[in-house]
Amino acid sequence: MQLQTQPGVSSHSPMFSLVSLRPTTQSQFFFPNQRHPLRHRSLNCSISAKAAAAAVSSEPATVVLGSPQHKPFPAEVSRTIVELSSVATLSTVTQQGCPLGVSVRFAVDDEDGTPVLCLADSHGIVSRDRRSSLNIRLEQSGMRTSQCTIQGSLEKPEDAGRLKRLLSSWRKRFGEEVMEDLVYIVEVERVLQMEDFMEDGMWVSSSDYKNALPDPLRNSAEEFVKEINAKNMEDVNRFCNVYVDLDFQVSEAKMIWIDRLGFDVRLTSTEKDSFDVRIPFPREVTDEKGAKSSFNGMSQLAWEVEKNYQAPAFEKVKQLKQISLRRL
Repeated sequence: MQLQTQPGVSSHSPMFSLVSLRPTTQSQFFFPNQRHPLRHRSLNCSISAKAAAAAVSSEPATVVLGSPQHKPFPAEVSRTIVELSSVATLSTVTQQGCPLGVSVRFAVDDEDGTPVLCLADSHGIVSRDRRSSLNIRLEQSGMRTSQCTIQGSLEKPEDAGRLKRLLSSWRKRFGEEVMEDLVYIVEVERVLQMEDFMEDGMWVSSSDYKNALPDPLRNSAEEFVKEINAKNMEDVNRFCNVYVDLDFQVSEAKMIWIDRLGFDVRLTSTEKDSFDVRIPFPREVTDEKGAKSSFNGMSQLAWEVEKNYQAPAFEKVKQLKQISLRRL
C-alpha cells in the first residue's frame, strides 16, 4: 500500500512536500501505519502488523510504507472544506452562452459529499447547458484561505429516497424547510483543491472525493487553534526552534490549522519574511482529546530538549514554504 500517491489525483502543478520526523530508539516519535482517508479501501494486513510491531519494539522502527504522508490527501481536505462551509460561488452557463457566477447557500449529502442547492431560477442560473462549478472557501485563522472548486453538472435529484435525504441535510444545516422543486445538486465530476490564493492545486477524481472522509477534528479545529495562539504561543515558538531546522531567528509563530495528522505554523523572521511549515503529530489522532494529548506530549519533549535534559533524537523538519507577501 503506497501512501505517497492517491489514485485518481493528478497534479495540476507540483505541490510542496515536507520532510517528516524520523524515529530512533531514544525518541517517542514513530511512523504510524496511517489509515487511508478514503472509504472502501482494503488495508494490507502484513504492513499493519509490521508497523505495530515496530511501534512496540526496542529496535528502531522500520519504515514499511516508504515516505509517510503527514498531510491529509486533497480529497480529504476538499471534503473538510465542504463540511465546514455553507456559502459558495456557483458558476453556470446562461442561455446566451455566457458564464454567470452567483453566491449561494449549500448543504451537503453526508453519504458522498454532494453539494445541495436551493435555487429560485429568476436570473437564468439554470439553463439547458448543465455544466457548472462550485467554488468553496475556508478561511483558516486569518492567515490562509483554503478552497476547492467542484466541477460537474447542475441536476435535479430524481430518486425519491435521495431527495428525502437531501431535504433532511438542508434542514439540519439551516434549520428551515425548502420546496422540493427548488432543490438541485451539483453532480461531482472532479475537484480542484488549493491550499491558498495564488498557489497551485491538485485535481481530485469524483470517486476519490466521494469516498473520502472529512477530517475528524474539523468541528473543533478553529477553536483549538484560537486557544493555542492565545495561551500557548511560547510552546509554538519552541516547536519551531526544536522540531524545525531553521537558519534564521523567529520573531513570531502562529498555528494556522490542525488536523488528524499534524498542524501548520506560520513563521515570521526578524527580517519580516514569512514561511509556512508542517509539523506532524507523533501518531494520528482521532479527536480533540487526542490532539491535546499529542500537543502536550510534544510540548514536554520540546521543553526537555531546549533545557538539554534530553538529546534531540529525531530529524528536524527541513523544508519550509516561503510566503510571497512580506509583512510590514
